Amino acid sequence: MRARSRTALITALLALLIGLAGAPPSSAGEAMPHATGTFRNPLNTGPDPFVTHANGNYHLATTQGDAIRMWSAPSLATLLAADPVTVWTDTDPSRDQHIWAPEFYRFNERWYMYYTADDGVDEHHRLYVLESEGDDPRGPYHFKGKLEPPNHVDDFAIDPGILQHDGRLYLAYSGLNEYQHNGLNIAPMSNPYTVSGDATALDAAGGCPEVREGPAFLYRDGRTWMTYSTCDTGKPDYQVWMMSLPDGADPLVAENWTQHQGPLLSRDDAAGVFGPGHHNFFTSPDGTEDWIVYHAKTTPEYTYSDRTTRAQRIGWHPDGSPDLGTPLALGATQDLPSGDPGAGVEGLTYWINDDGRSSGDGTVTFEGDWNSGTGCASQCFWGDDHWSDQPGATATFTFTGTRIALLSVRDTRNGIAAISVDGGPEERVDLHGPIRVGEALQYLSPRLPHGTHTLTIRVTGERDSSSSAAFVSVDRAEVYAD
Repeated sequence: MRARSRTALITALLALLIGLAGAPPSSAGEAMPHATGTFRNPLNTGPDPFVTHANGNYHLATTQGDAIRMWSAPSLATLLAADPVTVWTDTDPSRDQHIWAPEFYRFNERWYMYYTADDGVDEHHRLYVLESEGDDPRGPYHFKGKLEPPNHVDDFAIDPGILQHDGRLYLAYSGLNEYQHNGLNIAPMSNPYTVSGDATALDAAGGCPEVREGPAFLYRDGRTWMTYSTCDTGKPDYQVWMMSLPDGADPLVAENWTQHQGPLLSRDDAAGVFGPGHHNFFTSPDGTEDWIVYHAKTTPEYTYSDRTTRAQRIGWHPDGSPDLGTPLALGATQDLPSGDPGAGVEGLTYWINDDGRSSGDGTVTFEGDWNSGTGCASQCFWGDDHWSDQPGATATFTFTGTRIALLSVRDTRNGIAAISVDGGPEERVDLHGPIRVGEALQYLSPRLPHGTHTLTIRVTGERDSSSSAAFVSVDRAEVYAD
């Protein structure tokens, strides 16, 4: 299924030591610590994430394309297992497609949902805002209006965000200007749903010429810190840059913004993280920590697929500027945000690795002909996985909890697996992908009564016509007790 070599083994060991920093001890002979108070990425399979904590829950929205959906959970550890709620669909044919990058903010006991949509033609993307009926970020919402600066009437625009500066609101977005097709613009607002003047274009740096998008804001030590994404999001070099503005300065005067050189967040090949970008910030439930939520990929290929939502804590430099750190490997174990209550009746989530190690009450056993190895390096949890193309071969996870998620390599030579829970009916799951990516969410079980359960993966030997083989990959499982 994939080449296994000495070079790949060395790469895997380096990834294990560097990319999975913060994970439990890797020696098979050491006891695995209980994972209470921890979580692992991804939080969601979608890109362009926005998270806030309100009313006792984290609320997450990502780009879904045909609607605005939200996932809510009391703990960051259980967002991946949360069930989505559709908070908006549209019947207006001018704005009912390619719905991207929703962001939601609370003003005057109402929530305002900002997003971009079009009629099926990308160049027709425009900015819109919804208003909630009550004080719940999950809605219901009603359409409030189109957001359009007078000097950019009917121009391409995406990625709306709200700048709050010196007691006033401003619309920040990516759109046409004299610097880029996707360039940064800021326009004044008279209220959360009305643009009240022309937009100012910012000549933002970015290490590549083509894109400045997804503006996000932090406020600290008398300055506004505006971070934004640069380069085409399909590229592995998609990254985060920054400008800043002192309190008291007019954000509509371009010269008032100070450019900070170099990326704040960028690819880390050793950790298997590519294209970290489109992001936002949120605070821990107790308000003591700052966190970034962003999307990134597990492949260096040029692709808009495989962008998944991740989160990690950020720090601050002595000069007051944000320190976004290094993007962590997908699957790295992190402490939950301060004040996060943890997950469910036992207050935990835990992992089961394909080699049998687990940070909780879980095991995996294999029957039939399976291969295993470390050639997948940082694309796999703990740098290893199992794979088989022999019909009838099975892998069975035994776990205690309420739900289980399976993550593994999605490959051009993968086939169809049959998956069953507690010996029930099998569900056919196609593990094939047009390019090779790692740590993809392949299956999320139904919610189960709390207790001990089994999940069995059977190799069918079948594949769709676009796959060149029928391998089934097994890597890690995430178990939830919520």
